[in-house]
Amino acid sequence: MEKIKMTTPLVEMDGDEMTRILWKMIKDELLAPFIDLKTEYYDLGLTHRNETDDQVTIDSANATKKYGVAVKCATITPNAARMEEYHLKEMWKSPNGTIRAILDGTVFRTPIQVKGIEPCVKNWKSPITIARHAYGDVYKNVEMKIPGAGKAELVFTAQDGTQIKETIFDFQSPGMIQGQHNVEASIESFARSCFTYALDQKQELWFATKDTISKKYDHTFKDIFQEIFDKEYKEKFDAAGITYFYTLIDDAVARVMKSKGGFIWACKNYDGDVMSDMISSAFGSLAMMTSVLVSPEGYYEYEAAHGTVQRHYYKHLNGEETSTNSVATIFAWTGALRKRGELDGIKELTAFADHLEKACVATIESGKMTKDLALITEIAQPTTLSSEEFIKEIRRELEKIYA
Repeated sequence: MEKIKMTTPLVEMDGDEMTRILWKMIKDELLAPFIDLKTEYYDLGLTHRNETDDQVTIDSANATKKYGVAVKCATITPNAARMEEYHLKEMWKSPNGTIRAILDGTVFRTPIQVKGIEPCVKNWKSPITIARHAYGDVYKNVEMKIPGAGKAELVFTAQDGTQIKETIFDFQSPGMIQGQHNVEASIESFARSCFTYALDQKQELWFATKDTISKKYDHTFKDIFQEIFDKEYKEKFDAAGITYFYTLIDDAVARVMKSKGGFIWACKNYDGDVMSDMISSAFGSLAMMTSVLVSPEGYYEYEAAHGTVQRHYYKHLNGEETSTNSVATIFAWTGALRKRGELDGIKELTAFADHLEKACVATIESGKMTKDLALITEIAQPTTLSSEEFIKEIRRELEKIYA
């Protein structure tokens, strides 16, 4: 077949460890043979981030603003061990957090369902999408170790010099404090992204925080969501036959476990981080979860919801065969290519994204899969494939579709 032409490049953000290896395999086997691929490439591998003092991460986010659509590989967020391993200048912040802050977006994460990989929660019949606020909270915190007795205060100094003070705690012994913040403009963007996405997907929207305990911080989230919904979205939701409701985060967890799925669950930043992993794992595998960052300005950044698969990478470096699930990374590419095709009016590109996703699903449902899925599938006598074999098997299915 003649290669599909692109008119506008994708912003391509390469990553780290085993997912970086898979990234190249996917491009070589599943993309380059079918598409005249146009990307603007940024190396977000930890070594290059360190060399550029993390400027490459900022540049990639700004490029996403320019072109509108990005696809990102999983990246390392360094800790003390990584500082030593990679000889870092400093403990660089999460690339995802930096990109989210620049794009002011909301992350929507949805499990990829295939026959034979059944949810651990048996009553879940449809995917549950986690909408994660992409700004502030613990990811932008300021922390302090308290050496001994003394009073910790929360102080706000206005531009005119006036101050507001609250006592955090009177310490009698060593401890620690943490300061978090958020801004109303970001919460408003979060709310509008969630309401708009719910209308696009024609699914009901839940939102949950802990406003009974956090009577100012969390309560502000609750109030902003309700105000925007009542003023801008209620009539649209009624017309679409979908609902929005608020509940406490602990009540939401209980409701989710008893639900049938098929809705969007909006969470604050940390809640969304934790709950998206719970949802993906309970639906089958962390490697079977799509993730897209959507900004109110219409920028899209697609990625896998999981990490860099460090353990498999070390095996790979030792020359050992790995069986790493690449589905979520493939779906990051298909999501970005589909959106690029939609925005540029290239039907062949959107169709290719659909076909590649169908090829992934067909490969697994035929009993050919990576080890993580083989351990949990209900398909009898599955064939466990290596990382490379799995991608090549998907290519065979894709070629069948085009044949």
